[in-house]
Amino acid sequence: MTLKKKLAVSTLAASMAAASLAGFPFSSEGLAKQLGFVGTAAAATSHTDVKTKINNIYAQLTATEVTYLKNYKNEVAQLDQAKFESIFAPVLGKIQLSTEDKATSLKLFQSVSSVVYDVYSNKTDVLKDIRSNADNVALLNKIAAQAKVEGLSTDDILDFFFATNGVEAELRALLNGKSSADLINIISNPESQKTLVRDAVYKVLDHRIGTGALTVSGAVYNLGITADDLVKTFNYVNTEIKSAKPAAQALALAYLRAYPFTNNGGNPGSGGGTGGGVITNPTTTPGVYDVSGLVSVVGDKATLKLVDADVLKAFDALLAANPGKTGLTLTLNLGTVNAKTVEVPLSKAIIEAAKAKGIANIAVTFNGLTVTIPVAQFSDAVTLTVTTEADSTVTSLTSLKLASQVYTFDLTVGGVKTSTFKQPLTIKLPLKDAAVLDKELLSVTKIVYGALQFQGGVLDGDFIVEPRDTFSSYAVLENKVNFSDIASVQAWAGRQIQVVAAKGAIEGVGAGKFAPKSNVTRAEFAKMLIRALNLENNSATENFSDVSSTAWYAPYVAVAAEKGIITGRSASQFDPNATITRAEMATMISRALKSINPAATAADASALSKFSDAAKIAASLKDGVAFAASHNLVIGNAGKFNPNNTATRAEAAVIIYRTINFK
Repeated sequence: MTLKKKLAVSTLAASMAAASLAGFPFSSEGLAKQLGFVGTAAAATSHTDVKTKINNIYAQLTATEVTYLKNYKNEVAQLDQAKFESIFAPVLGKIQLSTEDKATSLKLFQSVSSVVYDVYSNKTDVLKDIRSNADNVALLNKIAAQAKVEGLSTDDILDFFFATNGVEAELRALLNGKSSADLINIISNPESQKTLVRDAVYKVLDHRIGTGALTVSGAVYNLGITADDLVKTFNYVNTEIKSAKPAAQALALAYLRAYPFTNNGGNPGSGGGTGGGVITNPTTTPGVYDVSGLVSVVGDKATLKLVDADVLKAFDALLAANPGKTGLTLTLNLGTVNAKTVEVPLSKAIIEAAKAKGIANIAVTFNGLTVTIPVAQFSDAVTLTVTTEADSTVTSLTSLKLASQVYTFDLTVGGVKTSTFKQPLTIKLPLKDAAVLDKELLSVTKIVYGALQFQGGVLDGDFIVEPRDTFSSYAVLENKVNFSDIASVQAWAGRQIQVVAAKGAIEGVGAGKFAPKSNVTRAEFAKMLIRALNLENNSATENFSDVSSTAWYAPYVAVAAEKGIITGRSASQFDPNATITRAEMATMISRALKSINPAATAADASALSKFSDAAKIAASLKDGVAFAASHNLVIGNAGKFNPNNTATRAEAAVIIYRTINFK
């Protein structure tokens, strides 16, 4: 059996032909070179046509959608044997394989799946690896013999998916005449997708004999694999491999952009269609409005030109899809934008309509970057401007590893530049070279007059998210902070000190020292907590007579007081320089976490019973200590909590670290 036949049968065995073939660099010459054979038979669908189609589809992927493909590749790479066999049980159960064969099947599935992303990066070496692996060859020979498909070729697989009676044609026939809204619903509704896939697969598998017979359909039949088996497997892939569904949706949306449907069900041509059913703004959910076609680029500047009426319709679609829900966000997806500066004007009509309709936020995303704007604070037109700066803006200031692009953010309200906001705007920055970074040490960094200020941020996959109440220039750095005096606490607090310091939530005392056993003041802990949880807000106020408005800790105390995280020693006295006790510290973190996560599990009162000195905890602090103890944010020592002991800087770092990682 030729290698191309073996590869075809293995793809069937993996039940991921659609995903893997979406990544192959099809061409009659290029594929032959990759797989190491010459000469290809004529097929109903030419390799060149398929390659053109796939290139057109991949060209429509946004930067965000590309990350979905990468996430899929990475998650499959981590798939263990038991989970793999569980997912593919409907197919593997129809093929006689040894334990070693199944292990090889997993590795083969991982290699084939990687192509889905690698084709975007022009990496095709994985195909050579699939071809040369001796275990793969032995496995494929065994499966081929069982399938009895001596006549099966790569051309047959192309026909199975792309011929006039293949999967694509059957899908388009089923979707013939459907409206844009119907198509969007199918993409976002798992049940609709399953029904559509099942119906299409049944139709294609019927084409196994007679005129128009598809060799692949016959092979699947010979293996005893039914349409239901394939649909079950696809369903298991979507539910058990969390990144599979977003990746599949990304490819589906890219397909729709490249080859829109029309009401007359026309076949896709070289790009786009016309008619009343054309999808111009496909979305995975009504909350994402594809505005990539509304971006114009002149020189180094790109400008989004919105139509107010269309944005208002997008608001209505979002509300209709989420009845009764609040805090909704409409995302404007600009796709990939090749310009140094991107300008996004939001008219006063859009801002006022969002507020009137109860839309909480308008998010802007392009090139993987997202800025989320809470609209309630504005009463005039808003213009967001993002400029991508040279790396040297940061690398000239530090030897720390740069982990993102460098961005300058600007916002005007009614034409007036505004740099401070009552409600923070959230920036979500895409990381670069994420695989080689110590992600716990990543921090969003503000560049101010040639100095770096570390702001922290929350890791979200290959992104970092940070709410900002001021705008400036920002980047992400791997902030490795080392202290020379923490050897005595290294075993239980060393890593925690390093991480919390990297986030800018705790600082040294100078000369490379941390002073781990020194006490922590109330003001110091207020700053640590507010900075660690990204709660800064310069518009917050407080009324303590012993907190000067110019004190370094004033903005942090103000936020803590405004959110009810901390109270004074009296109505008018905060006592910022007093040391903080363990019970006070536990109560502060409990209140802080509840303020940002109201759904957090309530405190378990019995958690205090494990401390023999629980009676020493002040009544006003018991609930906070119980919450912290329930979630292992604080722990005792030898059966005691020591509530009135002063907390050390090392202890504070450990507790802040646990707080950062609270789920």
